[in-house]
Amino acid sequence: MANAFFKVPEAVNEPVKAYGKGSQERTDLLAEYQRLYSQKPIEIPMYIGSNQIHTEDKRPLSPPHDHKKCIGTFSYGNASHVQQAIDAALNAKNAWAALPWTERAAIFLKAADLLAGPYRNRMNAATMLGQSKNIFQAEIDAACEMIDFFRFNVQYMTQIYQEQPISSPGIWNRLEYRPLEGFVFAVTPFNFTAIAANLCAAPAMMGNVVVWKPADSQIYSAHVIMELFKEAGLPDGVINMVTVEGPVAGEVVFNHPYFAGLHFTGSTSVFKHLWKTIGNSIEKYKSYPRIVGETGGKDFVFVHESADPAIVATALSRGAFEYQGQKCSAASRAYLPSNRWDEIKPILLKQVQSFKMGSTYEPSNFINAVIDEKAFDKISGFIDFIKEQPDAEIIAGGKYDKSVGYFIEPTIVLTTNPSFRTLCEEIFGPVLTLFIYDPNQVDETLSLIDQTSDYALTGAILAKDRYVIQKAMARLEHSAGNLYINDKPTGAVVGQQPFGGARGSGTNDKAGAAMNLLRWVSARTIKETFVSPTDYRYPFMEE
Repeated sequence: MANAFFKVPEAVNEPVKAYGKGSQERTDLLAEYQRLYSQKPIEIPMYIGSNQIHTEDKRPLSPPHDHKKCIGTFSYGNASHVQQAIDAALNAKNAWAALPWTERAAIFLKAADLLAGPYRNRMNAATMLGQSKNIFQAEIDAACEMIDFFRFNVQYMTQIYQEQPISSPGIWNRLEYRPLEGFVFAVTPFNFTAIAANLCAAPAMMGNVVVWKPADSQIYSAHVIMELFKEAGLPDGVINMVTVEGPVAGEVVFNHPYFAGLHFTGSTSVFKHLWKTIGNSIEKYKSYPRIVGETGGKDFVFVHESADPAIVATALSRGAFEYQGQKCSAASRAYLPSNRWDEIKPILLKQVQSFKMGSTYEPSNFINAVIDEKAFDKISGFIDFIKEQPDAEIIAGGKYDKSVGYFIEPTIVLTTNPSFRTLCEEIFGPVLTLFIYDPNQVDETLSLIDQTSDYALTGAILAKDRYVIQKAMARLEHSAGNLYINDKPTGAVVGQQPFGGARGSGTNDKAGAAMNLLRWVSARTIKETFVSPTDYRYPFMEE
């Protein structure tokens, strides 16, 4: 029997591979990509308890950059499968919750090492194929960030368990961190493979059981995640993956008495709808459900006249257009001083016009396809709208084509209207809107940035002037949960920049931090008295 306090391996960020020309790592990953692309089409099941469920309703899997190519199918389910997943989770709950925390930690530490080694190329290749991420974007997400989530969350878990109350003489006070009473429902997006894994793994690590509904467009890498969990030794039923329509899942989940928590990343409108649904069903639940969500963003870049033009251009070109702008943190609106615009503009346009666009198999392609036809139609609709407006012009990009893949040129919009639609609404695509301001109106511009959007996820301040940086930080205090100084507003690293925003961007429970894990436990205080009183009378009662 274990009778020691164990120290887990110190968490260190996974080194990012460069995949330089001629490197073995590039050769190996592209070979795995080609193997997955060329192999017999895969059939992806649902994972419920110990069963892999195949249904007659099979949906096609195609790379967004090559949508005529079918690389497999995935089985689609119905309400009965959601109920089966809940039953499997609840059946696994007692044994999983009773497992010593060290054993849970070992499973996820093993998953991290498996991903750092034999699973790395497969996870990256599945992400490149299924989600149209280039080789570097896949590496920093599907490999490194997921590894970091597992390792750092184990470290945070131990810190939480070590947080204990003081004890008075004759008393021993203890604090238990119990898993929630019921199951957690994880709803995950297409754009980050690591987020999908973490939204399941974080509650599970704290002893909870999970029903997971991944995005249809992330199923390929979700399948690899489930295989990774299984090889790491995660018991059956702890995390159950179902592929169903959102309303179908919600009808079962949000009417179940043992629904205990929602871990969500997705659109603001969907999150608000789910919150209302939970609130309206509150009488049905055994306990008050925990609701954790990270939603949209309309992320800003404020440029001061003291900023370096080349730094500004690079922060915008990378921040706005990496992964086709399909990051909730992507730079979507930028405010530039009129007296520096003539210096910034040629550098920015030169960079953007040099982008190569195409398949993720070719590493030199900086731009790949947007995720699916629905996204393509939405983003191209925004571009068509812009072209018709008298108070805005497209100064770069503006073309799109879905004949082979869902390709949209990185598009830069210049507007004279501070309330122009694309300065206010989330697009989730490769569209950056610029507003040129009077450099004598810094205060007014900061107020404009704060008030234009309902979101508050990320933002960047580009300036050399420390007084201006300090002023902007203070004025934009509630405008972003992750603020960057002299850098692009994307690329948060687990253990370094815990991620999340407030206002319309979510509950700001910071993925990649102990505060997120605390949402998935219910504390119990235990007071033990060693010599108990035998008479009710207190000294003050003496006559």
